[in-house]
Amino acid sequence: MRVLIAGGGIGGLVLALMLHARGVACAVFEAATEIRPLGVGINVLPHSIRELVRLGLLPRLDAVAVRTRRLTYMNHLGQRIWTEPRGIHAGHDVPQFSAHRGRLHCMLWDAVFKRLGAGSVQAGQRLTGFNQDADGVTAQFTAFDGATRDIQGDVLIGADGIHSWLRARLHPLDPGVRWNGIQMWRGAVDWPAFDGGDAMVVAGDGVAKLVLYPIAPGAAPDRRLTNWVIYARVAEASAPPPGREHWARAGQPEAFRHLAGRLALPFVDVEAMIAATPEIFEYPMCDRDPLPCWSSGRVTLLGDAAHPMYPVGSNGASQAILDARCLADLLLEQPPAAALLAYEAERLPATTGVVRSNRVGGPERVIDLVASRAPLGFARVDEVATEAELTNITQGYARLAGFAVIP
Repeated sequence: MRVLIAGGGIGGLVLALMLHARGVACAVFEAATEIRPLGVGINVLPHSIRELVRLGLLPRLDAVAVRTRRLTYMNHLGQRIWTEPRGIHAGHDVPQFSAHRGRLHCMLWDAVFKRLGAGSVQAGQRLTGFNQDADGVTAQFTAFDGATRDIQGDVLIGADGIHSWLRARLHPLDPGVRWNGIQMWRGAVDWPAFDGGDAMVVAGDGVAKLVLYPIAPGAAPDRRLTNWVIYARVAEASAPPPGREHWARAGQPEAFRHLAGRLALPFVDVEAMIAATPEIFEYPMCDRDPLPCWSSGRVTLLGDAAHPMYPVGSNGASQAILDARCLADLLLEQPPAAALLAYEAERLPATTGVVRSNRVGGPERVIDLVASRAPLGFARVDEVATEAELTNITQGYARLAGFAVIP
């Protein structure tokens, strides 16, 4: 068997490593002409880190990322709403990691290149067509200069992101990218460590939220490369996206300075941190409607091509990694078309649940709940929301997304 993977993002690269580990031949075709460390922070949850550990990548992860110890939700005044341990500290057998997305991506690209060989990973190759029959699939790839070539394989996987070409061909009536009216601004800056230098904070209210976590060591032992995200609703959910969702659109502090000024956190000067950030990016919080199916014969979708979701709850990359493990296992066990249908039957409903939960805030709904009841702050959080209410939101999401600790 030979698997053709269109897309060299996190999902496509992990699938290549999974297939190689199982003795299944594959090749990765990435549309970008070069691999650059794009993006800022990303979190990868233990249930997907476990799959990377099985690939022998734990030392590489420790080299490019930070093991996350705990997560705290706060209101916009820095008053604690909920705290929970993460990764090994929560009882998992593997860590949770916070990383620079680009560094994680480059680490995976390097691992695929070294394990599969240079000819198995090709940049500057965009999927532009395919045909299939009972014996296999032929994919057409177009280079930057317009040259095309046909590549034959047994299976074609579209791991080509939220703007997937293959998704559009399989579902021509799909309405496309949906924007919920929320704009995000984010960056990373060398900054004094907070809460031990290995913790996440999500703080805010019904107007705006801040996500804050370290993603790498800083210039000194008491500093970290710190990822920050501020997001707020700037339009109605029915409005068209303000621009194509991508990683590299420059943002300006003037556009969200009023939001940063509302965040009075005692352990970080948010406005000073933003002012010190060398590059700021902005993009709309987008997803797409869940599909009725992913597979057609010998062709299927994976990761953001299949189930793009709002970036809450740390599940985008994590679910793509789980897709890869499931698909690799099934391709080893069943004929191609049967394997793709079995993969879809397992992963489509699981990811649809996460997409829908993220649309209503995912675990960050604890902040919305408290903000709706105590917009000016509180003396004691248990006088505003019961522990059972908060537990139901946070642990209910963990169970839905598959990373709850099982006794």
